Formats: sequence, C-alpha cells, structure tokens
Amino acid sequence: MEKLFTIDLKDYNEDDRVFRRPSARAIIIKGDKIALVYSKVEKYYKFPGGGIHDDEDKREALIREVREEVGMVVKPETIKEFGSVLRRQKGKEEGVIFEQENYYYFCETEDELVSQELDEYEKEAEFELRIVPIDEAIAANEAYKSKDSFNPVMIKRECRVLRMIKETLN
Repeated sequence: MEKLFTIDLKDYNEDDRVFRRPSARAIIIKGDKIALVYSKVEKYYKFPGGGIHDDEDKREALIREVREEVGMVVKPETIKEFGSVLRRQKGKEEGVIFEQENYYYFCETEDELVSQELDEYEKEAEFELRIVPIDEAIAANEAYKSKDSFNPVMIKRECRVLRMIKETLN
C-alpha cells in the first residue's frame, strides 16, 4: 500500500519500548458526503475503523470495526486501497513509543444499519455515525482543541487525509 505521509513527533527516547497498534480505516462516500464517526463529547470527526487484531487481516478488521463503530455493513468486494499513514509519538505510558500504521480503504456499505458495539471509551466519547460534507468535517477538526496531547495528533492526521480525499474526488 502506498505511504501517504508520516507523523513522527520524535518526543520519545529511541531506546523506549515500541507498542505497535496497526489499524484499518474506512473511507465511505455517500453521494457528495462522507460517512464518519463523530464524537459528541470531543466535537471531532474520525474515519470509522480501529485496531487490527493479531488473528485478522486488514480487510477483516476494516469490516468488523466499521460495523462496531457506526453500524454500517461493508460490502467486501468494494474494498480498495487508498494509502497508509504512519504515526509515531510518545505513548501514554512512560518509556513507550506508540506506533500506529493506519491503513485507509475506500469501500461501500449496505443500505441498512445494524446496532453499534462501542468500547467503553467510545461510549464515553459518544461516538455516532454522521454523513456530512467533507468541508464540514475538515472545519470541525481544524477547530478541535484538547488538553490531551494524544488526540490532537489523530485529529490532524484525519484532517490531512480528509483534504487528500477531497482532492481525489474533485
């Protein structure tokens, strides 16, 4: 898969332990809008998707995560690679480097939704499906502010990928 870009804060010690958490993320275009996860608490948008388990491939993880986070059912035959983004930064735990390769895929979904299966932190963030114009998601993410040093890196990544998708669609 083509590497889109890398975000490396270099805010860690090179000899720290590396914690790798690869993820698969869905780009779901609906007409002239895009389907995204919205956090009602934090007021940001992110692509549906998440961590790839040791026993699954990227596409299986994509299908599972999209169903869990937003209740959309991915049509497996429509999955197409877009690119990946590597993120490296100091982890939340001392002496740990957080490394996440994010694999982005265009895909289509069935019309009917199923119920979400959110993790506890996703429930606390009040994740919900929103289908919005790309510019609305970019504007919300550009305005995002947090005291947490971890989320802003993710939001900047998602914002940059949203801009790249917008260029691809124009």
